[in-house]
Amino acid sequence: MRSSVGPRHARRPVPTLLRGIYLPRSMDAGAFAMTTYGIPLLVLATTHSAALTGVAFALEWMPRLGAFAVAGAMVDRHGTTRVLRLASALRATVVLAAALALPQLDAGPATTVTVMVLAASTGVLTEFSYIAAETAGGIASREAGERAHRVQSVLLGIDQVGTLAGPAIAGLLLERTGAAGMLATIAAFSLLACALAPRQHATKTELPQPLLAGLRTGWKTLRSLPALGWLVCGLTLSNLAIGLLQAAAPVIVVKQFGHSSADVGLIWSVAALASLITVAVCRRAIDRFGLWPVGALSATVAASACLAVSLTHTYTAYLVLIAVLMAGEGGMTVVLRTLRSHLIPQQVFGATLSLTILLLLLPFPLAGVLVATVPPALLGHVITICAAVQALGLCLAFLRLRTLPGLHARLA
Repeated sequence: MRSSVGPRHARRPVPTLLRGIYLPRSMDAGAFAMTTYGIPLLVLATTHSAALTGVAFALEWMPRLGAFAVAGAMVDRHGTTRVLRLASALRATVVLAAALALPQLDAGPATTVTVMVLAASTGVLTEFSYIAAETAGGIASREAGERAHRVQSVLLGIDQVGTLAGPAIAGLLLERTGAAGMLATIAAFSLLACALAPRQHATKTELPQPLLAGLRTGWKTLRSLPALGWLVCGLTLSNLAIGLLQAAAPVIVVKQFGHSSADVGLIWSVAALASLITVAVCRRAIDRFGLWPVGALSATVAASACLAVSLTHTYTAYLVLIAVLMAGEGGMTVVLRTLRSHLIPQQVFGATLSLTILLLLLPFPLAGVLVATVPPALLGHVITICAAVQALGLCLAFLRLRTLPGLHARLA
């Protein structure tokens, strides 16, 4: 970080980006997706309990939310290389230990405790590695100058490929090779991410802040960047609707449409593919039209699709509209990543990145609470309300972005 970032430095050539940024990010994305979707599957396979599977999912995500501030501050203090290597190596150690231990344990409390500890520990370590990899991508984007959105498009595409392939690979390995094969594959991805970690250095500051001050630093920085603040606000409201659709999908697809749980997974695989295609299209669209028009169009598409989803009554229409919604969301994510990499100062990038991700993910637990408390017959009405909130939030955010003094030129 100390000497490789700045507008005066030459842009990284493609081979350097491939080896130093894209390859380690791909390995981490593979481990991230397989851990996120595979560990709950492992819990279900070993405990045969839907309730414990839900607990495992919570144990994965709650520590992640809590780890954001600490992870960002550690990246700012120690650099992306050290944090990514340490988190990836520890994740590989944990999953390999579980792979060796589970075959020796009988079905019972010991197995349950093992998989629950595995869920919580991999959740935390995965978040640390993700923050480090994302920060490295932000540095590479700043070095790319006017082509920053191209770097962000590739990084987002890597994440989407992981989201598309990770669940299927984890499920297939769990079915064909058992827990050991799936966990060994996660460990392999983790070790490759560790070995390929980009060589970036920590930023030296005169008074290093305590780790737990990361949230305060990120909040102060976000308040000083109104463009980023408005965009994060709009996307947070959008994520409430998206989170509600994700949480309610099993109820809607299985109970109301009469389809199988496999059809629920198909919806999100198709949605990930649609988002991946959109990311590729947005890269060229931003070159031609600028960030603001692409972002505004993506927001319009997402809000319109979400409103239509709340009114549909067939599985096919539901699948298509969810795919359109996530395509629009993919376009807005490219805009967010590019704006974030340009506006956040390098010295506080990790802490501010952590805060923005935390804000964007906070609606997901709330969406789960809504699905748990609202009767299934009323879910359609709640989705409509959340879709309206999403549309209003995105409209206000992009109108404000266009009218902020001096920022429209920067976005365009």
